[in-house]
Amino acid sequence: MEPTNSTTEDKSEVSTSGESATPPGDHPSRFRVLMKYRVIWLILALLIAVAGTFGYHWLFGKPKVLYTSAEVVRGDIESTVVAAGIVQPVKYVDVGAQTSGNLKSLKFKRGDQVEKGQLLAEIDPVLADSALTASNATLENMVAQRSVKEAQLVLARVQRTRNEKLFAQGNGSVSTSDRDITRADFDVALAEVASLAAQIKQATAAVDTAKANLGYTKIMAPMSGEVVSITLLEGQTLNANQSAPNILRIADISTVTVWAQVSEADIVRVKPGQKVYFTILGEPRRWNGAVRQILPTPELINNVVFYDVLFDIPNPERVLKIQMTAQVFIVLAQAKGVLLIPAAAIGNAAEGATIKVRVLKDNNSIEQRTIKIGIKSEISAEVTGDLKEKERVVIGEITTKGKSKSALSSRKGP
Repeated sequence: MEPTNSTTEDKSEVSTSGESATPPGDHPSRFRVLMKYRVIWLILALLIAVAGTFGYHWLFGKPKVLYTSAEVVRGDIESTVVAAGIVQPVKYVDVGAQTSGNLKSLKFKRGDQVEKGQLLAEIDPVLADSALTASNATLENMVAQRSVKEAQLVLARVQRTRNEKLFAQGNGSVSTSDRDITRADFDVALAEVASLAAQIKQATAAVDTAKANLGYTKIMAPMSGEVVSITLLEGQTLNANQSAPNILRIADISTVTVWAQVSEADIVRVKPGQKVYFTILGEPRRWNGAVRQILPTPELINNVVFYDVLFDIPNPERVLKIQMTAQVFIVLAQAKGVLLIPAAAIGNAAEGATIKVRVLKDNNSIEQRTIKIGIKSEISAEVTGDLKEKERVVIGEITTKGKSKSALSSRKGP
């Protein structure tokens, strides 16, 4: 019986020990879960730290500034008023017809050179010649009538003298009525001779007019120059009764006048005698002159008031043609061998103003310098004061944040 009991006790011990034992693999699974959460929290903390550091530097960190600069140079500068101009001849004349008729011939064509007194054109002289013949006939008729009236005057004078003597004798051979009649006949004859003398003058004037009209059928050049335009052609009929029709134009282009249109905003700065130069399209050459005249009457173009400024240019080579477009520069002031900086460095500061500019040193530091502006153009400005040649002035800046200040928007001066 003892062996049986011991076997039972062994089984109970085994059973008891089996109930209190841990299932295999349980402790390693919990450890892995715990380590997984710790890694996630560590990564999140690291990301927050990196984001905070980056945000702090973005918001509060001092960005690096890159400056745009230009060198102070020595050179020439001028202040100008720019205008558009048209080339015109200094002298020209429109040649017209003073008598009516058919335009028989033209002796020149456009571009030909003519001399004063040369025959330019002919009008058919038939009408003018006929008018001269009629005027001569009228004059001759008046002269003949005057001869008749002069003979009648001589007779009337003789009769009056004889009757005056007989009447003075008082013998009754000549009555008072006869004496008065001879007196009247003499006065009438004298008046008729005087009337015919006046008519002869009138007829003589008509002859002179007819001769002039006949002469007008040959049109002569009133001046030397170039035929620049022809209005009428051979065969056309001219009617000079209302107004003189223009046939052609002669111009002297050995010297030309440039008509420059200057706006009312700039005309107050333009004065006669100022230097001026201009260029034309397709020609790099520059022509120089001086302002001769400013016309007082303005011209309104697209609601803008312009004034004509005139200046003359010698043109011996005939390079400049009529109606050419010219880009005109009227020189208001100029200086040579002065210190210059870009106009962008001074912004909207006017000539004569005293301002401060920033100078970029070799170590990339900035200094403020006081300068005075002299002549200012669209590109550069003359400066005097605390600046030296080859120093660099700041005209703009760019930051590492991507925000930049351009030369036009950045603040210049004090």
